[in-house]
Amino acid sequence: MPAQNKPSRIEKWLLQEIYRAAGQPAVQLRLRNGAEVSPRSALAVAKIVIQDRKTLLRLLLDPEAEFGDAYSDGRITLEGDLVSALEVLYRSLPEAEHQRWYVKLVSKCMDYVQRNSLRGSRRNIHRHYDLNTDFYRLWLDPQLVYTCAYYLSPGATLEEAQAAKLDYVCRKVQLQPGERVVEAGCGWGALALHMAKNYGVTVRAFNISREQILFARGRAKELGLSQRVEFLEDDYRNISGECDAFVSVGMLEHVGREHYGALGSIIDSSLAKTGRGLLHFIGRNHPLPFSTWTRKRIFPGAYAPALGEVMQVFEPWDLSVLDVENLRPHYARTLEDWLARFEKSEQEISRMFGLEFTRAWRLYLAGAVAGFHAGTLQLFQIVFARTACQQIPWTRAHLYTKEQQENPETKWMHATS
Repeated sequence: MPAQNKPSRIEKWLLQEIYRAAGQPAVQLRLRNGAEVSPRSALAVAKIVIQDRKTLLRLLLDPEAEFGDAYSDGRITLEGDLVSALEVLYRSLPEAEHQRWYVKLVSKCMDYVQRNSLRGSRRNIHRHYDLNTDFYRLWLDPQLVYTCAYYLSPGATLEEAQAAKLDYVCRKVQLQPGERVVEAGCGWGALALHMAKNYGVTVRAFNISREQILFARGRAKELGLSQRVEFLEDDYRNISGECDAFVSVGMLEHVGREHYGALGSIIDSSLAKTGRGLLHFIGRNHPLPFSTWTRKRIFPGAYAPALGEVMQVFEPWDLSVLDVENLRPHYARTLEDWLARFEKSEQEISRMFGLEFTRAWRLYLAGAVAGFHAGTLQLFQIVFARTACQQIPWTRAHLYTKEQQENPETKWMHATS
């Protein structure tokens, strides 16, 4: 090796400091010029190769955001399984890393720049959901359900699990024929169409993604449900009129903590005297800043709340929380299916958006799988109701059909929950 390529003492020190700050995970860190640090008491699950000193310095300042950017543009490469490496990193990284002054400063700046005002929310949502529906078709199920599925058995396909999730939501809110439903944040429309087609309800579904609303309206027309489902390109803060059930699946992450009171006010003004509803969202065990890299590159304006924070939606309006369920293992499995399909479509995605985009989204999906495996992310469903609601079942039997109870494979899901 030429003398000028040998690692310097400062590079070796930086590498050691980064490894120590990461909690000394079971991965090997290596500089392209040969400096490396390895775990002492365990086999490395992967080798992370850093290509230059500038990246090394940035990792020391803001490891999470710099790792994401450097991996996306090729300044960091990884030998081994990406999900396994990220899971090890998540389990070892001290929570104190989230409190670094620099990270807190960047997070505060993002809170301001990406604030979820009426205009800001539309801009944030446009950056993610309006990319291109054909892109999402490559790795989601045919109905384009972009939220946690519900696997009734280990052999269930993504398509079966998403259909089961849609029905699970409907059973949780005890939908009855002729009722009026409001859905806040409807995605490409699968849940609204399922509710109308299978439960005989009418639905008004709100969304500020132009791409998704146009697709959903087209699907409603194809299925002959345009008279039963109205897809409105509008913000949840503009919802008006009365409903019997209020449902939101995967939107709360985009509301922002400062607007939970506003969401609660909308629910309160919408629900009939005996109404009920459901919120489905990615959460945390306790309040933590959301990933700065994910907010910068993938989900601007996003935040995953702790359960205590979400009570701001219900408590001021005397809404009763009836049921709380954590579907964390189901979301890990959903993301594994998405990632596998994404990898199969890698070349086509790279032709659409370029290699850097493809690597960034691979990292986002793999990181989410790792987060749910490691427990840094949770998936909560909360069922709530007015105090006068009489449609409160005595048991949870309505959620588990006879077919599910008789299927021995369902024991697998309970064992892994």
